[in-house]
Amino acid sequence: MRAAVQLETGQDKLEVLDDVEAVGFGPGKVRLRIRAAGLCHSDLSAMSGVLPQPAPFVPGHEGAGDVVEVGDGVTHVRPGDRVLLCWLPACGGCASCRRGQGRLCLAGFMNSGTPNFRRHDTDVFGFAGTGAFAEEVVVGAGCAVPIPDDVPYEIAALIGCGVTTGLGAALDTARVAAGSSVAVIGCGGVGISAVQGARVSGAARIVAVDPVASRREAALRFGATEAVAPEGLADTRARITGGEGFDYVFEAVGKSATARSAYEATRRGGTLCVVGAGAMDDHFQVNMFELFFDEKKILPSLYGGGDVLRAYERAIALWRAGRVDLEGLITHRVPLAHINDAVDQMRTGEALRTWITM
Repeated sequence: MRAAVQLETGQDKLEVLDDVEAVGFGPGKVRLRIRAAGLCHSDLSAMSGVLPQPAPFVPGHEGAGDVVEVGDGVTHVRPGDRVLLCWLPACGGCASCRRGQGRLCLAGFMNSGTPNFRRHDTDVFGFAGTGAFAEEVVVGAGCAVPIPDDVPYEIAALIGCGVTTGLGAALDTARVAAGSSVAVIGCGGVGISAVQGARVSGAARIVAVDPVASRREAALRFGATEAVAPEGLADTRARITGGEGFDYVFEAVGKSATARSAYEATRRGGTLCVVGAGAMDDHFQVNMFELFFDEKKILPSLYGGGDVLRAYERAIALWRAGRVDLEGLITHRVPLAHINDAVDQMRTGEALRTWITM
């Protein structure tokens, strides 16, 4: 079958190969036919080595498709069911799961160390234990989440990561209050979803911050009250908040420099919510005096910071009600054979989400 493979960490381009085999099917596993997959910036971070991922590997963790077959013990789906990929499934029995923090369950991370594919005699991994840039993939049963028939594959795939992450950061992690002021730094798919989450929460002022003009324009369509380039953030903060700072600032880039800018844009007693996935050697620093004196809350948000399955259901309900725009996040579509066009679109900031069709 065909799959897009990163042969070595650091390579700029993916290789679309037709001799890759999905492996690992057995008890507790599900074989899926991928119908649509989205390119997330985390995929690029894994390709470059910013996020740890064994190579060779098949990127892609935003995906949706149909169940082809199920292994022994799998009862929640059956062949023919439509599902989305959950790249961080909860085991349901560990300490984190018992505390209601299934997003912190390590079982999902363990999946990334088990090969999902094989090419000739070489193991090939799936990014984050999935690997959606392939015609088929074998995953653990918890990765296959049923979706209603009225939810298009593209929408379902997006809910599987970017939308859940951004909406959840605003609704679950930061819990944006009605009437508040918000800034979102980084307006790709996750950042735009955070903008929509802030709007749904009733924020009065939402400032989108991004260096790419087209993304700033897009943010206004999704609910931002204004949009500025990074160099304009300080003046906007002074004008809107009287220099006090925003009630909530979301960092959706994953770099210490932008996290520091976000911290400085947050008012005393306000909330900085860190959503972007960054490198292990990129350190965010605050001094002990400002940490004590400013009493700013620093809240990391992993996968939206809430119950993932409930977050999926909420996203679908908000989409059905017209409260969030998910179709508009899909700015480009390319076939798997041209996946490197999608990579270029994400690197330049041209795309919010490019969808890969199989």
